Amino acid sequence: MNIGILTIGDELTSGRIRDLNSPLIIREAARMGWVVSSILSVGDEISAIQRAINYFPDHCRATIVTGGLGATSDDMTTEAMARTWGRQLIRNEQVLSVLRDHVSARGFRWTEKHARQAQFPEGAEPIPNPVGSAWGFSLTHRDCLFIVLPGVPEEAAVMITDQVLPRLHRIDPSPNNVILSRTFKCFGISENEIEEKIRALIPHDEMTRIGFYPLFPEVHLVLTIRNANQKQANANLRNFETAITDVLQPHLFGRDHETLEGVVGNMLRQKRLGLAVAESCTGGLITDRLTDVAGSSEYLERGVVSYSNASKISLLKVPRHILVDHGAVSESAARYMAEGIRTASGVQLGLSTTGIAGPAGAVPGKPVGTVYIALAHPGGTVCQHFVFPRDRRKVKVAATHTALMMLREYLNTSPPGIGNP
Repeated sequence: MNIGILTIGDELTSGRIRDLNSPLIIREAARMGWVVSSILSVGDEISAIQRAINYFPDHCRATIVTGGLGATSDDMTTEAMARTWGRQLIRNEQVLSVLRDHVSARGFRWTEKHARQAQFPEGAEPIPNPVGSAWGFSLTHRDCLFIVLPGVPEEAAVMITDQVLPRLHRIDPSPNNVILSRTFKCFGISENEIEEKIRALIPHDEMTRIGFYPLFPEVHLVLTIRNANQKQANANLRNFETAITDVLQPHLFGRDHETLEGVVGNMLRQKRLGLAVAESCTGGLITDRLTDVAGSSEYLERGVVSYSNASKISLLKVPRHILVDHGAVSESAARYMAEGIRTASGVQLGLSTTGIAGPAGAVPGKPVGTVYIALAHPGGTVCQHFVFPRDRRKVKVAATHTALMMLREYLNTSPPGIGNP
């Protein structure tokens, strides 16, 4: 089944925000064996929305529309769809009652603008929104099913899972195929290198597909298996997963919804090891990512942003002569930082970063992107030197990812933590 996507909003066409809904729809469609053949984006203008809407019935069996369902004057999607096909706007009293309760529960004053969200084109089926106030709706025009959703990603994501997929499945259940997929997340290897490594593993047929998706600084490999038999599909997925895992080590760190910080956090928890972090060039980004994981207080003792030389001396006990003789961006400084935070915190592991994020700051022998990452552990201290892409944000992100991968590599071989460091 061919699916179209139409995203609506000046904030999208002006570049003020990124479209987060289309990637989710594409992934879910691929998982079900459907194809997204067209994606259009238009601003909040009725004529532009009408032109876009008229495109899809000739090209797609279903179209998912997001955006323009709010209560303000620039939310034009519902009116545009009604005008395009000459349908009346009809107020749904049941939805209106739900909206009144929603507004009242949040302490807002009800106005007639809110009532706009209870109007739907004639023949449309309202779709409840369990997260926000803007209901969606579905209707069919010239054999094309249109499913219209709010543009807020958190709201659209829930509705796609709970409401959109079941409706699409009713018009194309794909009864002859079981579809399974697995995403492999890699770091430190290019998509071309991944393809070379797995080339001999994957048969080139319609029942087994692979896709490569660079998402800086990671590369994701998506494997999709189709088979008429559930048992055989499961067996094929297990076999390919084992083979792919073997050839992509040590770059493979996670699957599907796993994150690098989540994987590292689980390993720290399982091994009963504590971690403290001292960051200079990464500016707290490592600590931020670690604390994105619920329960990270079980293993993360502290995180320090030691940006100035004075703070490196006072907080981490880096000798002044090290900074004078070798510089703050040096292997010696990184080692002292990792050892200093480990000693100060009293945990088993100390992780540090120091570098030149740019665009200025380069010195002979140390270009922009130079980063030293050190890990102090009970058996000693290891430090590695890197030169990352010459872009300030990319340097910080790449250094953060690399530091977590270094920590993961150590945890793969370390014994469980016992007692004090």
